[in-house]
Amino acid sequence: MVNGNRILVLDMDGVLVDVTRSYRETIRLVVRHFSGHDPDPDHIQALKNQGGWNNDWALSHHLVAQAGAQISYGQVVDCFNRIFLGDGSDGMIRHERWIARPGLLERLVNRYRLALFTGRSRPELAVTLRRFSNQAPFDPVIAAEDVINPKPAPDGLLRIAALHPGRELWYVGDTVDDARSARAAGVRFIGIAAPAAGRHHELAGLLRTEGALAVLPDINALEEVLPK
Repeated sequence: MVNGNRILVLDMDGVLVDVTRSYRETIRLVVRHFSGHDPDPDHIQALKNQGGWNNDWALSHHLVAQAGAQISYGQVVDCFNRIFLGDGSDGMIRHERWIARPGLLERLVNRYRLALFTGRSRPELAVTLRRFSNQAPFDPVIAAEDVINPKPAPDGLLRIAALHPGRELWYVGDTVDDARSARAAGVRFIGIAAPAAGRHHELAGLLRTEGALAVLPDINALEEVLPK
């Protein structure tokens, strides 16, 4: 029976989906396209760990500028979307890997209401959910278009809380911005820091500093730390 008093809110990228070969690779290809320079993946992660770079369009534009190319933000966004989405069959989004093992979400939904709060746009979100988890029981789903202020602002979590007054929220995310969003919303936070990712130990320490109740290697360890 679903626990009606507790809502488990999941982030998408780095939590449900490995985006190493999709978003991160798109950032690299965009910077190379405009500057001829390949950004160091470690530098990209270092910026993510600083916080304030949840938007990969903005991060790509920043890296292009760092590489010495003066390109408008709109040009970067257009290029990013062409590379990431492609024509529906050849975009980098096709290289994503679903992380949650079979049965995990089904078990969780028997204990909690599941919601999704992501910085993705709804079109990008729809492609991935159709591919991997079309029947995933996320309600509500809060995407980039649904909030005025993106993470680390707490708007998405506050919106979920307003839709379900009196419910206890937990948020699972993999970035400093996720942790800061949860803290600003007064929501319990569980961090994900994949051991294979760059600056793993640094990220794990930062998530704990930002208030994470636990830091896990991936979402499949989530049941071990959630309240029964």
